[in-house]
Amino acid sequence: MQIETATSVCSVALSDKGNTFSIKELNEPNVHASQLTLLVDTLMLEAGLGFTDLDAVAVSMGPGSYTGLRIGVSAAKGFCYAADLPLIAVPTLQAMAGGFLGRDHRLLSESILLVPMVDARRMEVYMAVFNRELEMTVNTSAEIMDEHSFAHYGEDSRFVLFGNGADKLTGLFDGSQHVYVESGFLNSAGHMSGLAFRKFEQRQFENVAYFEPYYLKDFIPTQPRKAD
Repeated sequence: MQIETATSVCSVALSDKGNTFSIKELNEPNVHASQLTLLVDTLMLEAGLGFTDLDAVAVSMGPGSYTGLRIGVSAAKGFCYAADLPLIAVPTLQAMAGGFLGRDHRLLSESILLVPMVDARRMEVYMAVFNRELEMTVNTSAEIMDEHSFAHYGEDSRFVLFGNGADKLTGLFDGSQHVYVESGFLNSAGHMSGLAFRKFEQRQFENVAYFEPYYLKDFIPTQPRKAD
């Protein structure tokens, strides 16, 4: 079973040997705490499976929403403890790159690089750069975006930006010959299937007791504004 809660999408999926065969998801803000376990119950019930039928639980490990990741990882740990299952952590941005690659080959060529982006408020995003083989060519980082963000790569490099972090950049790169924004891409637990299965085959499991999400940045609580 896979769990994806790094963004506003709350998604769970079942897969067999890297192929997704059942999925339940909601794209609504602030529903993870109330809906995640309900989605899991519905998914398992409709598939006619119990937790003892599973081989592992995979979870999207971040970066992403602090609260969303915490909820997803806590649930995954609970399922692993209860059913004595191994825990697999899948990098969120790599899963997004794999999901985009599988969804739309028309935009891709040997020279185009994949740039999954998760919103980090205002003009900041969590991002990384991947090639067609899903190899990371630029490490994960938090970046404040402007129209010059990709200028230092040169005109020979071409990039396609996607994810909820890229959605707010529509129009920023108008006129650019080497940066394209594909809006409307949503995270999904189904995007994790191939990567999770690869880690399962290689026995790359996490310590259930000590594993923590990859937040990238520390959580900074905000103070409510006082009424005038």
